[in-house]
Amino acid sequence: MTLARRTALAALLFPATVLATTGSEPLDTLQRRPWRPDAPGIEIALWPAATQIASPAYPGPEVYGWSKTLIAGKPIQMVQHVSRPTMAIYPAKGVNTGTALLVFPGGGYRVLAIDLEGTEICDWATAAGMTCAVLKYRVPGSGPYWNDECQCRRDPPEPLALQDAQRAMGLLRQRAAQYGFSPGRVGVLGFSAGGRIVADISNRAARAYPPIDAADHLPSRPDFAVALYPGHLWDGDKNSIHLTVDVKIDAKGPPTFIAQAGDDATDDVRESLTYYLALQQAKVPVEMHLFPEGGHAFGVRPTDQPITHWTVLAEQWLRHLKMLPAASTQL
Repeated sequence: MTLARRTALAALLFPATVLATTGSEPLDTLQRRPWRPDAPGIEIALWPAATQIASPAYPGPEVYGWSKTLIAGKPIQMVQHVSRPTMAIYPAKGVNTGTALLVFPGGGYRVLAIDLEGTEICDWATAAGMTCAVLKYRVPGSGPYWNDECQCRRDPPEPLALQDAQRAMGLLRQRAAQYGFSPGRVGVLGFSAGGRIVADISNRAARAYPPIDAADHLPSRPDFAVALYPGHLWDGDKNSIHLTVDVKIDAKGPPTFIAQAGDDATDDVRESLTYYLALQQAKVPVEMHLFPEGGHAFGVRPTDQPITHWTVLAEQWLRHLKMLPAASTQL
């Protein structure tokens, strides 16, 4: 499905209405304040207050609320209009495996599904013994997105989401000793548009912005990568499987895990197929799992569909990479 035929998560999560401004969706129980993590999450500002960073396409006061559509019987907590990005870090629970995970929520570069594709993922990761961080990156328009005002695709003048992701990776690695993980065992995981961020940060070694401090001199490329129903990767030509021209594969990219449902009506399954084939051709280790059913935006919420158990497959893959201990030693 091409970008012109969707508005990413908005098409799935909200009823058909006239959207007033790109990145502003109808939400219940609207909170007119920035989203903050609940304990034990610790919020870290990505950029020093004095540092000038580019604004999202439609800057405005940050707000959050809950979607009107349910996923696995629950609404989704959505964040809108992020101008000052942050990262919420959650310590590992139980036995610390020495591995960390940086999570990129989806939302079509328009909004952020901060719980379904963020904090709930950290609930799973920390229970598996990983330190976990959720990135609240700049939106809307921080990557290739569908613009309501012109009814067209637009690209940001700067890759804001990638900048935030790279900055977060440096800051997270800088805190490795504090949280008890190895700076050489840090992976990324992203959903939908967040899956595109996974691809961008995996295939680019150089920073997409001028370094400002010591954190920016630490590697920004992850040690492993997980892309769930990734979007914005396929060029949309139904007669072929080619990457969009602005995605370049680096043979030095990390081992990658991909999973998606074949009946995903928001991000065509060719998004995953395209990325898988491109990585395979570059001889980057890649594992992919396609399920016949599951739709879009399933996160880790339990359902009766087999795709619910993608985390079991991911943990097996992480054990094979020695990012998690052997199953016999798990508590």
